[in-house]
Amino acid sequence: MRAVRLHDVGDLRAETVAMPPPPPPGFVTIAVRAAGICGSDLHNFRTGQWISRRPSTAGHEVCGRIAALGEGVEDLAPGDTVVADSRVWCGNCPACLGGRRHLCESLGFVGEVCDGGFAEALQLPARLVHRHDPALEPEIAAMAEPLAVALHAVRRLRAAAGEPVLVTGCGTIGGLAALLLSRLHDGPLLVADLNAEKAALVGEVTGGRAVALDRAALDAALAGGRLRYALDATGAIAAIARTLDLMAGGGTLALVGIGHGRLDLDPNLLVEREIALAGCHAFAGELPEAIAHLPELSASLTRFVEILPDLDSVPEAYQRLLRGEGRALKTIIRVAG
Repeated sequence: MRAVRLHDVGDLRAETVAMPPPPPPGFVTIAVRAAGICGSDLHNFRTGQWISRRPSTAGHEVCGRIAALGEGVEDLAPGDTVVADSRVWCGNCPACLGGRRHLCESLGFVGEVCDGGFAEALQLPARLVHRHDPALEPEIAAMAEPLAVALHAVRRLRAAAGEPVLVTGCGTIGGLAALLLSRLHDGPLLVADLNAEKAALVGEVTGGRAVALDRAALDAALAGGRLRYALDATGAIAAIARTLDLMAGGGTLALVGIGHGRLDLDPNLLVEREIALAGCHAFAGELPEAIAHLPELSASLTRFVEILPDLDSVPEAYQRLLRGEGRALKTIIRVAG
């Protein structure tokens, strides 16, 4: 079968590998239908931060059909359309036992600690597999995992009813967070990105207003109102610092972007304005809810997606995305119908 494997930093190859063997007890084999390229995939390719095995088939945003069941798997059947939970947790540490699997002390991710979805087939523990509506197009089903990440960030933000919210960064997670806020929150929605085209698209799809990260633009958008809630999906230190500077007191800045560098922060700013910083890591129990949202969000999600025709297109797509040449919010590989 064809698979896209990360051999080392900057070394990603589309190649032919053996099909998975029959699944062991408690596991399933999934015939992959589609998989998404995540910003963390690009980060790992560029930096090697999470390379724990070489080579490893990348990809953790995956949907497909059940092709085979290991012994003891009873709640799934061959032919079921499914999405994968990207988190590989131990189940035994205090975090897991306390219901916080996304904070597992030995947490890993599909495509890093085990082979992922940039392949024609993969094997996963059945506990990581969730059914979805078979009527969904594969490229929409593959959005379940990033939608769960965005939903977790929105929940961590806890924006008060009626309050304006600013989403900084109109990539995948920022765009999905804005989409969810447009459905789940009743206050004004603002979006900001250095890429004006992406900001305009997210604003159009969500009904939000694209703004620049400066005081005059914010004052004009809010007509004298105050910004107390913001969600940063950039991880960019300059954007985080600028957003904090624009925020009034009594709210929260949720951080969900992968950061590069360190923030030079005067803690008195947080103390005097009572601003809370909320880190948002992966997702907790939001994946089933995100899956349930997919049918109603399908038309909007389609506008965010570009589709690659096959696995062999992935290495070049990585280079294009790293050069900042991607116009879509999410790149999905269509592996099978």
